[in-house]
Amino acid sequence: MSLRAVRQLRRVRAFYAMGALLWAASTAWTSWHSPGTRQMWVSALLLAIFAGLLAATTLWLQRFRTESTAAAPSTTPPREGERTSSRARLTRRVPSGRSPGAR
Repeated sequence: MSLRAVRQLRRVRAFYAMGALLWAASTAWTSWHSPGTRQMWVSALLLAIFAGLLAATTLWLQRFRTESTAAAPSTTPPREGERTSSRARLTRRVPSGRSPGAR
């Protein structure tokens, strides 16, 4: 997923959150004043739709966050004295201009 898509999902998530809050307030108000009416059920339906959309976008963003952090390799070299992974210990830096087999 591109960075542009992630930014757009974040904006849409904020819109869905505001919609869910609005329809939650509307559902509470309508169910208090006229319970069981068509307006109350429509309000509850719209609340469920916005809550579902909010949950879906939050889940997509959370999955992207875990995929990007798990797949991103470290670009900084380890500090002096820090332990390195076994794979990093197995790879050997070769000075430029020399072949790996030459000593």
